[in-house]
Amino acid sequence: MAAQPEISALWPGRPFPRGATWDGMGVNFALFSDSAERVELCLFDASGRHELKRIAFREQTDQIWHGYLPQARPGMLYGYRVHGPYQPKLGSRFNGHKLLLDPYARSIVGSLRWHDALFGYRVGHSDRDLSFDRRDSAAYMPRCKVVETAFSWGDDRAPNVPWHETVIYETHVRGITMSHPEVPTPLRGTYAGLSSAPIVEHFKRLGVTTVELMPVHAFVDDRYLAERNLRNYWGYNSIGFFAPEHRYSASGKANEFKTMVRTLHAAGIEVILDVVYNHTAEGNEFGPTLSFRGIDNAAYYRLVPDHTRHYQDFTGCGNTLNMQHPRVLQLLMDSLRYWVVDMHVDGFRFDLASALARELFEVDRLSAFFDVLRQDPVLSRVKLIAEPWDLGAGGYQVGNFPVGWAEWNDKYRDTMRSYWKGDGGVIGEFAKRFTGSSDLYNRSSRKPYASINFIAAHDGFTLADVVSYNDKHNEANGEENRDGHSHNLSWNCGAEGPTDDPQIRALRARQQRNFIATLMLSQGVPMLLAGDEIGRSQQGNNNAYCQDSELSWTDWSTDNDKAALLAFTRRLVALRAAHPVFHRRDFFQGRPLIGTDVHDILWLQPDGVEMTAEVWQQSFARGLMVFLSGDGLNETDAHGGAVHDDNFVLLFNAAAETLAFTLPPKLQLGPGELLVDTSRADNPLPETQYDPAKPFALPDRSLALIRFRRRSPA
Repeated sequence: MAAQPEISALWPGRPFPRGATWDGMGVNFALFSDSAERVELCLFDASGRHELKRIAFREQTDQIWHGYLPQARPGMLYGYRVHGPYQPKLGSRFNGHKLLLDPYARSIVGSLRWHDALFGYRVGHSDRDLSFDRRDSAAYMPRCKVVETAFSWGDDRAPNVPWHETVIYETHVRGITMSHPEVPTPLRGTYAGLSSAPIVEHFKRLGVTTVELMPVHAFVDDRYLAERNLRNYWGYNSIGFFAPEHRYSASGKANEFKTMVRTLHAAGIEVILDVVYNHTAEGNEFGPTLSFRGIDNAAYYRLVPDHTRHYQDFTGCGNTLNMQHPRVLQLLMDSLRYWVVDMHVDGFRFDLASALARELFEVDRLSAFFDVLRQDPVLSRVKLIAEPWDLGAGGYQVGNFPVGWAEWNDKYRDTMRSYWKGDGGVIGEFAKRFTGSSDLYNRSSRKPYASINFIAAHDGFTLADVVSYNDKHNEANGEENRDGHSHNLSWNCGAEGPTDDPQIRALRARQQRNFIATLMLSQGVPMLLAGDEIGRSQQGNNNAYCQDSELSWTDWSTDNDKAALLAFTRRLVALRAAHPVFHRRDFFQGRPLIGTDVHDILWLQPDGVEMTAEVWQQSFARGLMVFLSGDGLNETDAHGGAVHDDNFVLLFNAAAETLAFTLPPKLQLGPGELLVDTSRADNPLPETQYDPAKPFALPDRSLALIRFRRRSPA
C-alpha cells in the first residue's frame, strides 16, 4: 500500500454523499448524528495499528458532520469518535473513548477482537450499562478503508430473468467452495472461488437461474461464540451495510465482489443478496459500542417508549433498527441502491422483513419502507423477496406483503414435508401449495411467482436430513441441544441418522426424488438449498449457524447415490424450464376457459372421479391426481402469439401401499409418455409408453409424471 501524504488541514467539504468518497483529488467525509456535540475523524497508518491523528469536524449541515481531506487517497484507514451525553436512561450512549465504524464504509478491514474495552459501560460494574467506561477500544476494532470505486464492468448486463422462469439456489460464499477439489486452494471460501469455473459450471449444468447469497455485508462473530472457538458462520450479525465481508475476499479488495457478479452475469446467472437490515451486531443495552450506538443511539435504534434505556427487540437479536427515522430509512435505501448501481446485484432477500415494516408497533403494509421502495426508480425494478415474519407480536405476515414482493412460503415447506412423510388430512392443503398458493397471493392481485417455494433452507434440516432424522442433533453448537426448533416435520424412514440398511437407504433416495420433483413441478418460484442436489447432510443439526466446518460446507465427494440425485435434479429443473405449464404467469382458474370446454387444471381421485369437497377433507386420503392442460395457459409470447404446451398428468401417492390410478375417458387423451417415476432409480427412465385406458400402478411413496403430446390443430 502506498504511503498516504501528510494531512495538513480539514476543509469544509459537503454533507453528501454519506461516507468516505474519493473524488480524484481528496476524500470527503460525511457522518449523520443528530445529538452529537463533537465528531472526530481518526486516521491510522497503513498497518492499522497506530492512530496518526484525530481531526474534529467543524462543519455540520442538517445533522450531517462533514469535512474534506484534500490529499487523502484510497487505502486510507479511518474511524470516528463521537462525543455527547452518556445518559442511558434517556437513550443517549455517546462515549468518545470508543472507536466507531462508519455506517457508510465501503470497506471494513481487520477483525473485531473481543475485549471489555469495546463496551461503553464498565463490564461487571454493579450498575452495568449505567456506568461509563473510559478505556480506548481502538486496539480491538476493525478499520474503515477508503476505496477506489472505479471498475471495468465491460459489457456486463443484468440477466433480468423473468420471475416465472426463475429457479433460485440458496448458498453460502464460503460453504459452497471450501471442500471443492477443483477450486484452487487460495480461492476457497471467497468471492473469487464462488465465481471460479467449476462452481459456475455446476450452476449452469444444474439449470439454476439465480444465486441467492447468504449475508455478505460486513459482520462480526458474537462474543459468546468466539469464547467457545465458534463463529457466526451464517453472518446474520451485520455491522456494515455497504462493505463486502472481508473474510470472503481472496485479494483483500472490495472489487473482488464485483468480479464475481460480472462472471456470474456472463454465465446468465443472477445474484441476489440475503440482507439483514432489521438489527445490527451491537445487540441490546448490554452489547458493545461499535458504530450506530455510539454515533446516535436514539436515532438508529427503536427504544422502549418511556423506558429508553431498553431496546425494542422484534428480531431476537437484542435490537431493531429504527425505520421511523428518516436518516435511518435513508441509510437502508442508500445501501440497497449502492449494491444495485455500484455492485450490479439483481435483488434482495430481506431477513425478518416484518421488522422493517413496523411503523409504531403493528406491522404496516403501507409503511414508509414499502412506499419508498415501490416508488424508487432503481429498486422497484429488481427482485425483492421477504422473509415475511419477525419475532414480535403480529410479526407472521405470510401472504400480506404488497404487490412487487415475493415471499418465502413456509406454508409450502411444511405442507410438502407433512404430505410426503405420510400425514393424513393434508391433500387439500397440498393442492393449494402445489398450485401457487392462490389463497395467499391472488387476493392482493399478485401472481404465482409471489410464492418462493422451498423444502429446505439454511435454517433447518437439509433435504437429506429431512428424510434421515426425526429429531434435531445440535450438540456440536455447545448449547446441550436446546437451540433450534423441534417442529421439523421430518421422517427418518426407519432409522435415526446414517444406516447401511439397503431398504431404508432406497426409501430415503425415493423421498428425496419426491421432494425435488414436487418442488420443480409446483407453481411459484422453486428455491433449492445448496448441496441438496447431491445429498448434503449436517448430521441432523438444524441450526448450524455457528458451524464454520465440514458440518456446514458442501461435501463434493461423489458416489453413485449422489450422482443419481444430481442427474435427477438436473432433469427436473430442465423439465420445468422447457414447459410453461409448470411455471404459469397466472393462477389456475379451475373451470373451462371462456368460449371453450378446456379446463386448465382438473383434480382427480385415483379412480379418475373428480375431487369433491368431502374427499378433500378425508383424513385417510394420501393419493391424488392432477391434469394440467397445455391449451389452458391463456398466455401470449413476446410477439403476441398464444402460448401452448403439452398436456400433463401428475400422480401422487404418499400412502404406504401401491395405488392404482385411472384416467377418466372424458379427457380424450392419446398415448402418453412416462417422464418421471420416483419409485425407480433409473435416470433417465427408459422410453415408456402409457395407455390412458389402463390403470397405472404407482408404488408407495412415489410420484409419476406423464406427458400427452399436444395434437397439432387441423
